[in-house]
Amino acid sequence: MPTQYSIGLDYGTNSVRCLIVNVANGAEVAAAVWTYAHGTQGVVLARDPNLARQHPADYVKGAEVTIKQALATAKKTVKGFSPAQVIGIGVDTTGSTPLPVDKQGQPLVFQKKFANHPAALAWLWKDHTSVNEAAEITTLARKLRPQYLAKCGGTYSSEWFWSKLLHCLRTAPEVFNAAHAWVELADFVPASLTGTEHPSKFIAGVCAAGHKAMWNAKWGGYPDAQFLSKLNPKLAQLRARLTPRVHTIDRAVGRLTAAWAKRTGLTAGIPVAVGAFDCHLGAVGSGQARLRQHVQKQPVRRRVARGRNLLNTSKLADVPGLCGIVDGSVLPGYFGLEAGQSAVGDLFNWLVNYVQPGGGKAGSHEELTKGALKLQAGESGLLALDWNNGNRTILVDQRLTGLLVGQTLYTTPAEIYRALIEATAFGALTIINRFEEYGVKINQVVNCGGIADKSPLVMQIYADVTGRPMKVSRSAQTCALGSAIAAAVIAGAHKDYATAQKKMTGLKPTVYKPNAKAHATYKELYALYKQLHDAFGTQGGGGNLYRVMKKLIEVRSRMRK
Repeated sequence: MPTQYSIGLDYGTNSVRCLIVNVANGAEVAAAVWTYAHGTQGVVLARDPNLARQHPADYVKGAEVTIKQALATAKKTVKGFSPAQVIGIGVDTTGSTPLPVDKQGQPLVFQKKFANHPAALAWLWKDHTSVNEAAEITTLARKLRPQYLAKCGGTYSSEWFWSKLLHCLRTAPEVFNAAHAWVELADFVPASLTGTEHPSKFIAGVCAAGHKAMWNAKWGGYPDAQFLSKLNPKLAQLRARLTPRVHTIDRAVGRLTAAWAKRTGLTAGIPVAVGAFDCHLGAVGSGQARLRQHVQKQPVRRRVARGRNLLNTSKLADVPGLCGIVDGSVLPGYFGLEAGQSAVGDLFNWLVNYVQPGGGKAGSHEELTKGALKLQAGESGLLALDWNNGNRTILVDQRLTGLLVGQTLYTTPAEIYRALIEATAFGALTIINRFEEYGVKINQVVNCGGIADKSPLVMQIYADVTGRPMKVSRSAQTCALGSAIAAAVIAGAHKDYATAQKKMTGLKPTVYKPNAKAHATYKELYALYKQLHDAFGTQGGGGNLYRVMKKLIEVRSRMRK
């Protein structure tokens, strides 16, 4: 029997990636990446630093370009390869990234009338223009529907579905009124590939609906019309037009159309899986989701991808500050508990691309890493808050900003770079601690994504800060691999996800173990981080900050002796 392959499409913030995977063993035989054409590295920006949009045309073109390129690469590198051997497609994306669509399910921005209207674009996950609306939704739910908040960490976010829609209604009513519905990017792409964009056929994924739009089967799906009417009657009217078909990733939304087969070279009729968010399918691609089948008998592990933190468990716990507790958002039959940081790699890129310390090669990630490797924990005397893009978990507050404490006239770029890495590690530890406060024990962490694959420095600092071993997914494209696994399952190559993960995933042999001396120092620094965290992030928390700078100097002096 000819070797079979599946495709994983991974839609990130700046680009889309196509990965072709051998379904028998998970071997990645070809990949292609295409940077979105619109905006700055694919993001349409404005003078308002909270605005971040994308053009849906890039999603469509990105699928075509990368699939064709990946197939061409596979033909060159795999003897006898044929596109006919590809048996299915899976899709993961950023989120919440909703976009307004017309009565045919097509993006409004495709119409001449709205071609240049920023509100008709896709509202990228990191668009924070709806801070006030998010606060209003939180206040109303706390009063009328506390159960809604219990499943999304107690606070509704400006990054999420309903707050963005409400903001559009108030600031661009012409767009809101013209939209028949709003759909998530994770649902739009599978629908486009299968020709199921029309509302009568459209299928949404539990992942996006549950984590970002407060969908829950126990209360009849989306928030009820009465609740939404309190925000604005037009939201309640729109709710009636949202699809009732909301499924987990073990289902197909449909089959690849003849038109898409012609555009890409694939076979018409192959199934396309229900879409999900990148970190959720990354959990599948890391192989860790299958371990949850025995979660009550063994320690829960945590997976990190692109600043997102995810648990998949058969136990349900309402944990304040999370991005959602959703039944079936990772795998059917298990609750996905999502948390995350609003910037990790983006934070390091900010220093390199915007501040540009040293200029040119001297300010590159490679050179800054070399300098940071020469430093011990605490030696820089610096402490940062990782909030340059707000705080997603556990404070859920996008009105927070970054902070760097301890600078002197001799502070170096490498010291700042290391302090930013440490800040993201402290942020991750804060999330781990919150999980454990509510009974979810975490003994080790599985990392995936570009940073985990490329930066031993970051992995070692994370191990030293958290006091837990850091493992790394075998695949450098774990999210795309997870999508390819979804494709393999719905195409029938494997009977279930546990079997597919066992065959198609793995971990790298290198394990980053905590250094006892560094961990002891970081425990001191984390106490200071937590004090800053509470002082700036909570009302009345943190206490007097007089000792923070003094303690940083004390630690710095001790480490430099």
